[in-house]
Amino acid sequence: MTPTEKRAVARELVTARVKPERACFLVGLPKSTWYYQNKPRQDDELRQRICELALLHPRRGYRFIHALLLQEGHHLNRKKVRRLWREEALTVKAKVRRKIRTGTSIPMQAEFPAHVWTYDFIFDQTLEGSTLKILTLTDEFTRQSLALRVAESFTSMDVKDVLHEVIAPRGAPGFIRSDNGPEFIARDLGIWLAVQEIGTRFIQPGKPWQNGFAESFHSRLREEFLNQEVFYSARHAQVVLDGYREFFNARRPHSSLGYRTPDQFAEQARGRPDAPLCGQDTANVVVRPSPGRERSVRAVPCS
Repeated sequence: MTPTEKRAVARELVTARVKPERACFLVGLPKSTWYYQNKPRQDDELRQRICELALLHPRRGYRFIHALLLQEGHHLNRKKVRRLWREEALTVKAKVRRKIRTGTSIPMQAEFPAHVWTYDFIFDQTLEGSTLKILTLTDEFTRQSLALRVAESFTSMDVKDVLHEVIAPRGAPGFIRSDNGPEFIARDLGIWLAVQEIGTRFIQPGKPWQNGFAESFHSRLREEFLNQEVFYSARHAQVVLDGYREFFNARRPHSSLGYRTPDQFAEQARGRPDAPLCGQDTANVVVRPSPGRERSVRAVPCS
């Protein structure tokens, strides 16, 4: 019998005018268990805050919410957040996605910051139905979002302008990965990248998983931002996207980075003491600083 069942039997004996001590002895229940009274939990404020964060991040789980609570200064165990999460029925049902197994992995994975960047396009629309084209630029090692640029259309010259703007303060990457879109394979962009000493890595047609970091970022951007916002124009979309990019880099914990933010991980990767990692992608990767040789960026006119 479980303690709960023993307590129920003892309660029936006490109802039948048997002394509590005698009833506990008969059913084998410790007297301390009989006299124990549940203490009310003071979790109202924490429960309310968890519900608020769940509304702000409807596709995230309790581990993500626990990381946000730690950022806010709460000192609590992850199990407590899980208990409240389940009591409030906030569990997110995972989407079942059909995966194609090919046996091939991502070619040339990043080994240090600014080793491999990746860029791609994702589409949305305004309230009036106008198409919005969003260029995303990401550092594959640190997961930092380097640029989010919105326009109704893009050319290779526009892509080059964005790259030049990002490279000027940060330096050039070793390689940049993309699909075979016309903006990325254009001759003028290829010449400019060669002058900047930036290698190109194009994925094979029909294999988007070879650009997995960009696809992963797009899925987060779609679930956490694009599906929840209404855009009135490209300028309005640019303003709110800049806010999301700042949140993604500085305040959003990343599970594959040990629930650290991309900015925190980038700082540690530049030479600060390593922190233990957890997750699937970088769990066994030693954080290494980038090579000591600093890449000199030659100013090349964008026009």
